[in-house]
Amino acid sequence: MGSFQGFPDDTRYTPVPDPLLGPLLEEIDDLLLLKGLLRILWLHHQKKGFPRFLTWGELVADRTMVRALSAPDSPFEATLRSTLDKAVGLGALIHLRGEAARGQVDLYMPNTREGRRAAQHLEAHLSDMDLPSQGKTPPTPYDSSKPNIFSLYEENIGIITPMMAEELKEAEESYPEGWIEEAFREAVVSNKRSWRYVDAILKRWKSEGREHGEPGRPSKKIDAKEWIRRYGLPQPPR
Repeated sequence: MGSFQGFPDDTRYTPVPDPLLGPLLEEIDDLLLLKGLLRILWLHHQKKGFPRFLTWGELVADRTMVRALSAPDSPFEATLRSTLDKAVGLGALIHLRGEAARGQVDLYMPNTREGRRAAQHLEAHLSDMDLPSQGKTPPTPYDSSKPNIFSLYEENIGIITPMMAEELKEAEESYPEGWIEEAFREAVVSNKRSWRYVDAILKRWKSEGREHGEPGRPSKKIDAKEWIRRYGLPQPPR
């Protein structure tokens, strides 16, 4: 029996192309390939605007991809590269390699109508795009024994960019684990699924103390003496 406890009531859904659940599924005989494709579809779905695509740096830094494709007899990056090549060869993904403004990049997108349009657009404009240079992003750190701030962010907000990974790592080092989980829970309950909202909750608790006030609600009033003790300033007028 695994640790998964079932889908919660407020589970969100990701569209999957029908052929992946039919004729393409019959051709796939590699579990890592299937895992990789499903994760890429999820990551791509989190993107907004046009063109949507995934960079090699985003894929190699993705915490879930690291866990899903890690194998004892092969380095993760080699396994990821092999999995992507198989997906491209199968016709499920499009791969573009070219020179962006800051150096060579590898871009991937599902081989759908939108993906093909995106590929055409990127081929024409790639040299003008300011994308991170290849191979500069380390994998996102994670603790496989329990949910952490990275999995909470992915499950409740969306894709983790390299810049966001650094911010999450700093927050993980700054706040107690219980606070982080509770802050995400409060954000979901309040229908405020954004890191800005979660971060504001954590900063309030750190400033005022966890017992003073609830996220999304006015904090309890404190008297002038307590205000001066905390902040060394006169209490502002109410």
